[in-house]
Amino acid sequence: MLCSNFVLLSSVIKLMKKNKYKDATIITHSGRKPDDHFGFVNTPVYRGSTILSKNVKEFKDKSGKYQYGSLGTPSSDSLENNIKDLEQADGCKLTSSGRSAILLALMSVLEKNDHILLSDNVYHPTKIIVNNFLSKMGISSSYFSPENTMDIETFLQSNTKAIFLESPGSLTFEVLDIPSITKIAKKNKVLTIIDNTWATPLYFKPYNHGIDISVHAATKYIVGHSDAMLGAVTAIGKSWELVKNTYDMLRLNAGTDDVYLGDRGIKTMKVRMDHQLQSAIEIASYLSNNNKIEKVLYPPLEHDDGHSLWKRDFTGGASLFTFITKDKINTSVENFIDNLELFGIGASWGGYESLIMPIQPSRSKTNKWGKYENSMIRMYIGLEDTSDLIKDIELSLNLLSV
Repeated sequence: MLCSNFVLLSSVIKLMKKNKYKDATIITHSGRKPDDHFGFVNTPVYRGSTILSKNVKEFKDKSGKYQYGSLGTPSSDSLENNIKDLEQADGCKLTSSGRSAILLALMSVLEKNDHILLSDNVYHPTKIIVNNFLSKMGISSSYFSPENTMDIETFLQSNTKAIFLESPGSLTFEVLDIPSITKIAKKNKVLTIIDNTWATPLYFKPYNHGIDISVHAATKYIVGHSDAMLGAVTAIGKSWELVKNTYDMLRLNAGTDDVYLGDRGIKTMKVRMDHQLQSAIEIASYLSNNNKIEKVLYPPLEHDDGHSLWKRDFTGGASLFTFITKDKINTSVENFIDNLELFGIGASWGGYESLIMPIQPSRSKTNKWGKYENSMIRMYIGLEDTSDLIKDIELSLNLLSV
Protein backbone atom coordinates (compact mmCIF):
# COMPACT_ATOMS: atom_id res chain seq x y z
CA MET A 1 0.00 0.00 0.00
CA LEU A 2 2.83 2.39 0.91
CA CYS A 3 4.58 1.72 -2.39
CA SER A 4 1.40 2.32 -4.38
CA ASN A 5 0.93 5.65 -2.58
CA PHE A 6 4.42 6.69 -3.68
CA VAL A 7 3.62 5.81 -7.28
CA LEU A 8 0.40 7.82 -7.07
CA LEU A 9 2.23 10.84 -5.63
CA SER A 10 4.86 10.66 -8.38
CA SER A 11 2.10 10.57 -10.98
CA VAL A 12 0.46 13.61 -9.40
CA ILE A 13 3.72 15.54 -9.58
CA LYS A 14 4.29 14.60 -13.22
CA LEU A 15 0.81 15.75 -14.14
CA MET A 16 1.03 18.95 -12.07
CA LYS A 17 1.45 21.29 -15.02
CA LYS A 18 -0.59 19.31 -17.54
CA ASN A 19 -3.71 19.22 -15.37
CA LYS A 20 -3.20 22.80 -14.13
CA TYR A 21 -3.95 22.10 -10.50
CA LYS A 22 -4.89 25.00 -8.24
CA ASP A 23 -2.11 26.79 -6.36
CA ALA A 24 -2.93 25.19 -3.00
CA THR A 25 -2.48 21.73 -4.53
CA ILE A 26 0.75 22.66 -6.31
CA ILE A 27 2.20 24.07 -3.09
CA THR A 28 1.34 20.88 -1.22
CA HIS A 29 2.65 18.36 -3.75
CA SER A 30 5.21 19.96 -6.04
CA GLY A 31 8.86 19.18 -5.34
CA ARG A 32 8.12 16.29 -3.00
CA LYS A 33 9.41 12.81 -3.85
CA PRO A 34 8.94 10.60 -0.76
CA ASP A 35 9.84 7.46 -2.71
CA ASP A 36 13.34 8.90 -3.23
CA HIS A 37 13.76 9.45 0.53
CA PHE A 38 12.60 6.20 2.12
CA GLY A 39 9.05 7.46 2.53
CA PHE A 40 9.75 10.67 4.41
CA VAL A 41 7.06 13.24 3.58
CA ASN A 42 9.44 16.22 3.66
CA THR A 43 12.60 16.31 1.57
CA PRO A 44 15.49 15.85 4.05
CA VAL A 45 18.32 18.33 4.56
CA TYR A 46 21.24 17.34 2.33
CA ARG A 47 24.39 18.97 3.67
CA GLY A 48 27.54 18.54 1.66
CA SER A 49 30.06 19.82 -0.82
CA THR A 50 31.56 16.67 -2.35
CA ILE A 51 29.34 14.33 -4.36
CA LEU A 52 30.85 11.03 -5.47
CA SER A 53 30.57 9.59 -8.96
CA LYS A 54 29.88 5.91 -9.57
CA ASN A 55 32.82 5.62 -11.96
CA VAL A 56 35.36 7.64 -13.96
CA LYS A 57 33.08 7.89 -17.00
CA GLU A 58 30.28 9.46 -14.95
CA PHE A 59 32.79 11.85 -13.36
CA LYS A 60 34.21 12.93 -16.74
CA ASP A 61 30.83 13.18 -18.46
CA LYS A 62 29.23 14.90 -15.46
CA SER A 63 26.28 12.65 -16.15
CA GLY A 64 25.31 12.13 -12.53
CA LYS A 65 22.23 13.95 -11.25
CA TYR A 66 24.39 16.02 -8.87
CA GLN A 67 28.01 17.14 -9.34
CA TYR A 68 28.81 19.49 -6.46
CA GLY A 69 26.93 20.87 -3.47
CA SER A 70 26.89 24.48 -4.68
CA LEU A 71 25.19 23.45 -7.92
CA GLY A 72 22.23 21.83 -6.22
CA THR A 73 21.01 19.07 -3.93
CA PRO A 74 17.75 17.18 -3.47
CA SER A 75 16.92 19.81 -0.84
CA SER A 76 17.26 22.75 -3.25
CA ASP A 77 15.54 20.81 -6.04
CA SER A 78 12.46 20.37 -3.87
CA LEU A 79 11.91 24.08 -3.23
CA GLU A 80 13.07 25.20 -6.68
CA ASN A 81 10.58 22.89 -8.37
CA ASN A 82 7.80 24.10 -6.09
CA ILE A 83 8.45 27.78 -6.86
CA LYS A 84 8.95 27.01 -10.57
CA ASP A 85 5.63 25.17 -10.83
CA LEU A 86 3.77 27.77 -8.78
CA GLU A 87 5.07 30.65 -10.92
CA GLN A 88 4.71 28.66 -14.16
CA ALA A 89 8.37 29.18 -15.07
CA ASP A 90 10.85 27.00 -16.95
CA GLY A 91 13.28 26.93 -14.04
CA CYS A 92 14.25 28.36 -10.66
CA LYS A 93 17.51 28.97 -8.81
CA LEU A 94 17.76 29.65 -5.08
CA THR A 95 20.23 32.18 -3.72
CA SER A 96 21.43 33.27 -0.29
CA SER A 97 19.17 36.36 -0.06
CA GLY A 98 16.76 38.57 -1.97
CA ARG A 99 19.59 40.94 -2.80
CA SER A 100 21.71 38.15 -4.28
CA ALA A 101 18.69 37.05 -6.32
CA ILE A 102 18.49 40.55 -7.78
CA LEU A 103 22.22 40.45 -8.53
CA LEU A 104 21.91 37.06 -10.25
CA ALA A 105 19.07 38.29 -12.46
CA LEU A 106 20.92 41.45 -13.46
CA MET A 107 24.26 39.73 -14.07
CA SER A 108 22.51 37.14 -16.23
CA VAL A 109 21.36 39.67 -18.83
CA LEU A 110 23.73 42.67 -18.67
CA GLU A 111 27.19 43.19 -20.13
CA LYS A 112 29.64 46.06 -20.44
CA ASN A 113 28.21 49.08 -22.31
CA ASP A 114 24.63 47.91 -21.81
CA HIS A 115 21.90 50.16 -20.42
CA ILE A 116 19.15 49.20 -17.95
CA LEU A 117 15.92 51.10 -17.34
CA LEU A 118 14.28 50.85 -13.91
CA SER A 119 11.02 51.91 -12.36
CA ASP A 120 11.80 54.57 -9.77
CA ASN A 121 9.91 52.70 -7.04
CA VAL A 122 12.12 49.61 -7.00
CA TYR A 123 13.57 48.20 -3.77
CA HIS A 124 16.36 50.56 -2.66
CA PRO A 125 19.09 47.85 -2.59
CA THR A 126 18.30 47.25 -6.28
CA LYS A 127 19.29 50.86 -6.93
CA ILE A 128 22.44 50.39 -4.86
CA ILE A 129 23.46 47.37 -6.95
CA VAL A 130 22.77 49.20 -10.21
CA ASN A 131 24.20 52.61 -9.27
CA ASN A 132 27.20 51.54 -7.19
CA PHE A 133 28.19 48.12 -8.55
CA LEU A 134 27.04 47.66 -12.14
CA SER A 135 28.20 51.18 -12.97
CA LYS A 136 31.77 50.05 -12.23
CA MET A 137 31.34 47.43 -14.94
CA GLY A 138 30.43 50.01 -17.57
CA ILE A 139 26.67 49.44 -17.34
CA SER A 140 24.57 52.62 -17.43
CA SER A 141 21.11 53.10 -15.97
CA SER A 142 18.16 55.46 -15.89
CA TYR A 143 14.80 55.60 -14.13
CA PHE A 144 11.22 56.31 -15.12
CA SER A 145 8.33 57.37 -12.89
CA PRO A 146 6.06 54.45 -11.92
CA GLU A 147 3.13 56.83 -12.35
CA ASN A 148 4.00 57.59 -15.96
CA THR A 149 4.50 54.42 -17.99
CA MET A 150 2.68 55.61 -21.11
CA ASP A 151 5.82 57.09 -22.64
CA ILE A 152 8.25 54.43 -21.41
CA GLU A 153 9.45 53.84 -24.97
CA THR A 154 11.02 57.30 -24.98
CA PHE A 155 13.36 56.19 -22.16
CA LEU A 156 14.75 53.27 -24.16
CA GLN A 157 18.20 53.69 -25.66
CA SER A 158 19.89 51.81 -28.49
CA ASN A 159 21.84 49.81 -25.91
CA THR A 160 18.97 49.16 -23.46
CA LYS A 161 19.13 45.47 -22.63
CA ALA A 162 16.61 45.17 -19.80
CA ILE A 163 13.82 46.89 -17.86
CA PHE A 164 13.60 46.21 -14.12
CA LEU A 165 10.18 46.58 -12.52
CA GLU A 166 8.57 46.27 -9.11
CA SER A 167 4.78 46.27 -8.94
CA PRO A 168 3.66 47.44 -6.56
CA GLY A 169 6.71 49.11 -5.05
CA SER A 170 7.23 48.04 -1.44
CA LEU A 171 7.24 51.60 -0.04
CA THR A 172 4.76 53.63 -2.06
CA PHE A 173 2.83 50.78 -3.74
CA GLU A 174 2.38 52.12 -7.26
CA VAL A 175 0.96 49.42 -9.56
CA LEU A 176 2.50 49.33 -13.04
CA ASP A 177 0.73 48.40 -16.25
CA ILE A 178 2.92 45.33 -16.76
CA PRO A 179 1.29 44.01 -19.99
CA SER A 180 1.73 47.39 -21.68
CA ILE A 181 5.36 47.63 -20.60
CA THR A 182 6.26 44.09 -21.67
CA LYS A 183 4.58 44.64 -25.04
CA ILE A 184 6.82 47.66 -25.65
CA ALA A 185 9.85 45.73 -24.38
CA LYS A 186 9.28 42.81 -26.73
CA LYS A 187 8.76 45.16 -29.64
CA ASN A 188 12.20 46.66 -28.91
CA LYS A 189 13.82 43.28 -28.07
CA VAL A 190 14.39 44.29 -24.43
CA LEU A 191 14.15 41.79 -21.58
CA THR A 192 11.94 42.47 -18.56
CA ILE A 193 12.69 41.57 -14.93
CA ILE A 194 10.20 41.95 -12.09
CA ASP A 195 10.62 41.86 -8.34
CA ASN A 196 7.57 39.75 -7.47
CA THR A 197 8.18 39.57 -3.71
CA TRP A 198 5.04 41.52 -2.70
CA ALA A 199 2.54 39.40 -4.63
CA THR A 200 4.55 36.15 -4.65
CA PRO A 201 3.80 33.50 -7.31
CA LEU A 202 0.45 32.99 -5.54
CA TYR A 203 -1.08 36.33 -6.44
CA PHE A 204 0.71 37.39 -9.62
CA LYS A 205 1.80 35.18 -12.53
CA PRO A 206 4.47 37.29 -14.28
CA TYR A 207 4.89 35.03 -17.30
CA ASN A 208 1.21 35.37 -18.17
CA HIS A 209 1.90 39.11 -18.57
CA GLY A 210 5.01 38.94 -20.75
CA ILE A 211 7.79 39.04 -18.11
CA ASP A 212 11.08 37.20 -18.81
CA ILE A 213 12.64 36.91 -15.32
CA SER A 214 11.12 37.09 -11.84
CA VAL A 215 13.01 37.59 -8.56
CA HIS A 216 11.93 37.02 -4.97
CA ALA A 217 13.17 37.84 -1.52
CA ALA A 218 12.13 34.36 -0.39
CA THR A 219 13.25 35.44 3.10
CA LYS A 220 9.79 36.96 3.37
CA TYR A 221 6.59 35.06 2.60
CA ILE A 222 8.16 31.87 1.25
CA VAL A 223 10.15 31.27 4.44
CA GLY A 224 7.36 32.91 6.41
CA HIS A 225 8.83 32.71 9.90
CA SER A 226 11.62 35.32 10.01
CA ASP A 227 14.23 32.65 10.63
CA ALA A 228 16.12 32.22 7.33
CA MET A 229 17.66 34.23 4.49
CA LEU A 230 16.74 33.14 0.98
CA GLY A 231 16.32 34.44 -2.57
CA ALA A 232 14.86 32.94 -5.73
CA VAL A 233 15.09 33.67 -9.46
CA THR A 234 12.75 32.10 -12.00
CA ALA A 235 12.78 32.57 -15.76
CA ILE A 236 11.42 31.26 -19.05
CA GLY A 237 12.86 30.46 -22.48
CA LYS A 238 16.25 31.86 -23.40
CA SER A 239 16.26 33.93 -20.21
CA TRP A 240 16.24 30.72 -18.17
CA GLU A 241 19.36 29.52 -19.97
CA LEU A 242 21.06 32.84 -19.15
CA VAL A 243 20.12 32.59 -15.46
CA LYS A 244 21.18 28.95 -15.22
CA ASN A 245 24.58 29.60 -16.86
CA THR A 246 25.27 32.68 -14.72
CA TYR A 247 24.33 30.80 -11.57
CA ASP A 248 26.77 28.05 -12.56
CA MET A 249 29.55 30.67 -12.76
CA LEU A 250 28.74 32.67 -9.62
CA ARG A 251 27.34 29.93 -7.33
CA LEU A 252 25.23 32.33 -5.25
CA ASN A 253 23.69 29.30 -3.58
CA ALA A 254 21.72 29.34 -0.35
CA GLY A 255 22.66 27.34 2.74
CA THR A 256 20.92 23.97 2.90
CA ASP A 257 19.31 24.59 6.29
CA ASP A 258 17.80 27.85 5.03
CA VAL A 259 16.56 26.01 1.94
CA TYR A 260 14.85 23.46 4.17
CA LEU A 261 13.12 26.24 6.13
CA GLY A 262 11.96 27.76 2.85
CA ASP A 263 10.67 24.39 1.67
CA ARG A 264 8.77 23.99 4.93
CA GLY A 265 7.48 27.56 4.88
CA ILE A 266 6.09 27.52 1.34
CA LYS A 267 3.73 24.67 2.24
CA THR A 268 1.68 27.01 4.43
CA MET A 269 2.19 30.19 2.41
CA LYS A 270 -1.28 30.28 0.88
CA VAL A 271 -3.05 29.75 4.18
CA ARG A 272 -0.95 32.46 5.84
CA MET A 273 -1.21 34.98 3.01
CA ASP A 274 -4.95 34.55 2.46
CA HIS A 275 -5.56 35.21 6.17
CA GLN A 276 -3.12 38.11 6.36
CA LEU A 277 -4.52 39.77 3.24
CA GLN A 278 -8.00 39.92 4.76
CA SER A 279 -6.58 41.28 8.02
CA ALA A 280 -4.58 43.91 6.14
CA ILE A 281 -7.61 45.07 4.14
CA GLU A 282 -9.59 45.45 7.36
CA ILE A 283 -6.82 47.38 9.13
CA ALA A 284 -5.97 49.54 6.09
CA SER A 285 -9.68 50.39 5.74
CA TYR A 286 -9.82 51.32 9.42
CA LEU A 287 -6.85 53.65 9.00
CA SER A 288 -8.20 55.24 5.81
CA ASN A 289 -11.37 56.19 7.70
CA ASN A 290 -9.49 57.68 10.66
CA ASN A 291 -9.40 61.49 10.80
CA LYS A 292 -5.74 61.48 11.84
CA ILE A 293 -4.63 59.71 8.66
CA GLU A 294 -3.94 61.64 5.46
CA LYS A 295 -3.80 58.67 3.10
CA VAL A 296 -3.33 54.90 2.93
CA LEU A 297 -1.28 53.47 0.06
CA TYR A 298 -2.61 49.96 -0.54
CA PRO A 299 -3.81 48.69 -3.96
CA PRO A 300 -6.47 46.29 -2.58
CA LEU A 301 -8.40 49.33 -1.28
CA GLU A 302 -10.95 50.57 -3.83
CA HIS A 303 -9.91 54.22 -3.51
CA ASP A 304 -6.22 53.47 -4.12
CA ASP A 305 -4.78 54.94 -7.33
CA GLY A 306 -3.58 51.52 -8.47
CA HIS A 307 -6.68 49.54 -7.53
CA SER A 308 -8.03 49.02 -11.06
CA LEU A 309 -4.72 47.64 -12.37
CA TRP A 310 -4.32 45.52 -9.24
CA LYS A 311 -7.81 44.09 -9.65
CA ARG A 312 -7.15 43.35 -13.33
CA ASP A 313 -3.76 41.63 -12.99
CA PHE A 314 -3.52 40.31 -9.41
CA THR A 315 -5.53 37.76 -7.44
CA GLY A 316 -4.34 39.03 -4.04
CA GLY A 317 -1.33 40.62 -2.42
CA ALA A 318 0.89 41.10 0.58
CA SER A 319 -0.32 42.37 3.94
CA LEU A 320 2.11 45.27 3.58
CA PHE A 321 1.10 48.90 3.07
CA THR A 322 2.05 52.48 3.87
CA PHE A 323 -0.02 55.20 5.51
CA ILE A 324 0.58 58.92 5.89
CA THR A 325 -0.34 60.73 9.08
CA LYS A 326 -1.67 64.29 9.14
CA ASP A 327 0.70 64.94 12.04
CA LYS A 328 4.05 65.91 10.49
CA ILE A 329 5.90 66.33 13.78
CA ASN A 330 8.66 63.75 13.87
CA THR A 331 8.50 63.14 17.63
CA SER A 332 4.74 62.54 17.51
CA VAL A 333 5.09 59.90 14.80
CA GLU A 334 7.95 58.26 16.69
CA ASN A 335 5.83 58.19 19.86
CA PHE A 336 2.98 56.58 17.91
CA ILE A 337 5.31 53.79 16.72
CA ASP A 338 7.07 53.33 20.07
CA ASN A 339 3.78 53.02 21.95
CA LEU A 340 2.54 50.05 19.91
CA GLU A 341 2.68 46.77 21.80
CA LEU A 342 2.02 44.24 19.04
CA PHE A 343 4.14 45.72 16.23
CA GLY A 344 7.88 45.19 16.20
CA ILE A 345 10.03 47.93 14.65
CA GLY A 346 11.80 46.18 11.79
CA ALA A 347 12.69 46.54 8.12
CA SER A 348 11.63 43.12 6.86
CA TRP A 349 8.20 41.54 6.38
CA GLY A 350 6.56 38.27 5.38
CA GLY A 351 6.85 36.55 8.77
CA TYR A 352 4.15 35.64 11.26
CA GLU A 353 4.67 38.80 13.34
CA SER A 354 3.39 42.31 12.65
CA LEU A 355 6.00 44.99 11.93
CA ILE A 356 6.18 48.75 11.52
CA MET A 357 8.76 51.35 10.54
CA PRO A 358 9.01 55.00 9.49
CA ILE A 359 9.95 55.54 5.84
CA GLN A 360 11.08 58.36 3.57
CA PRO A 361 11.13 57.25 -0.09
CA SER A 362 14.14 58.34 -2.13
CA ARG A 363 13.03 59.17 -5.67
CA SER A 364 14.70 60.75 -8.66
CA LYS A 365 11.55 60.97 -10.80
CA THR A 366 8.74 61.37 -8.27
CA ASN A 367 8.95 64.45 -6.04
CA LYS A 368 5.58 64.28 -4.30
CA TRP A 369 6.76 62.21 -1.32
CA GLY A 370 9.09 64.93 -0.03
CA LYS A 371 6.19 66.91 1.43
CA TYR A 372 5.34 63.96 3.68
CA GLU A 373 8.68 63.92 5.47
CA ASN A 374 8.33 62.48 8.99
CA SER A 375 4.75 61.34 8.38
CA MET A 376 5.05 58.14 6.29
CA ILE A 377 4.80 54.79 8.05
CA ARG A 378 5.00 51.30 6.57
CA MET A 379 2.98 48.61 8.33
CA TYR A 380 3.09 44.83 7.92
CA ILE A 381 0.21 42.74 9.25
CA GLY A 382 1.09 39.35 10.70
CA LEU A 383 -1.00 36.50 12.06
CA GLU A 384 -2.22 38.13 15.26
CA ASP A 385 -5.94 38.61 15.87
CA THR A 386 -7.10 41.51 13.72
CA SER A 387 -9.21 43.11 16.45
CA ASP A 388 -6.23 43.11 18.83
CA LEU A 389 -4.08 44.86 16.23
CA ILE A 390 -6.74 47.51 15.61
CA LYS A 391 -7.08 48.18 19.36
CA ASP A 392 -3.31 48.55 19.61
CA ILE A 393 -3.27 51.02 16.70
CA GLU A 394 -6.23 52.95 18.09
CA LEU A 395 -4.53 53.53 21.45
CA SER A 396 -1.34 54.79 19.79
CA LEU A 397 -3.21 57.09 17.40
CA ASN A 398 -4.23 59.10 20.45
CA LEU A 399 -0.61 60.24 20.68
CA LEU A 400 -0.81 62.05 17.35
CA SER A 401 -1.59 65.73 17.71
CA VAL A 402 -3.62 66.01 14.50
